Amino acid sequence: MRTRMLALTSAACGAALLGAAALPASASGSSSGSAQEPETGAAVVTAADLLAEVRACSRISKGRYRTDSGSAKATVPVCGTREAVFWKADMDIDCDGRKTRACNRKTDPYFLPETAFQSSRGEPLDSAALPHVVVPGPSKVWDYRKSGLTGGSVVAVVYRDRVRYGVIGDTGPTGIIGEASYAMAKTLGIDPDPSTGGAESGVTYIAFKNSRVSPIESRARAQSRGAALAREFVGR
Repeated sequence: MRTRMLALTSAACGAALLGAAALPASASGSSSGSAQEPETGAAVVTAADLLAEVRACSRISKGRYRTDSGSAKATVPVCGTREAVFWKADMDIDCDGRKTRACNRKTDPYFLPETAFQSSRGEPLDSAALPHVVVPGPSKVWDYRKSGLTGGSVVAVVYRDRVRYGVIGDTGPTGIIGEASYAMAKTLGIDPDPSTGGAESGVTYIAFKNSRVSPIESRARAQSRGAALAREFVGR
């Protein structure tokens, strides 16, 4: 359930606008199933494969994060490897950005018509169509930018036995972690309702360093690059 205190940080947390180039025919922000299927003939990296690589935490954050504004303690560190950073948390639902039937002020009382990072057309991202992850705004605890991450960086999200790939698409409160878009939740089999959905725990986020895809709204490119990076990450 989305209980975190939302701040108007989406556009103000150091987000650089992505280029306003025309969207290529191969890119789609609204494609669904095919963009999350494994590549034909390629070795499939499983949830167990990825989780085995992130068993131990070498903490890179100076402190820990809360998972919700009402959490009594900050318990989640950001951990790092040579290729990626990761954290294990809950999943709250981000419905901000482009107004759609699924994401609007009626479905989400905290809805904001903007995202920290924009599409190649200079528009807010579509959280109902694009699987993406929210990172905390830069702070003394951790600055994602100093870890080789930005809007469009590729992220693998693991929940139970599922692995899905997306991008970093928005920023959130500086003291809270564990949030992803409506579309990311849906593709993982998590209830995407921004008011009552989400997962209370058991979600692992792995963000690959220096892995930005363009255009940011291309699910197919995030999937292809994510699958390749995941194979490298587990040594295949």
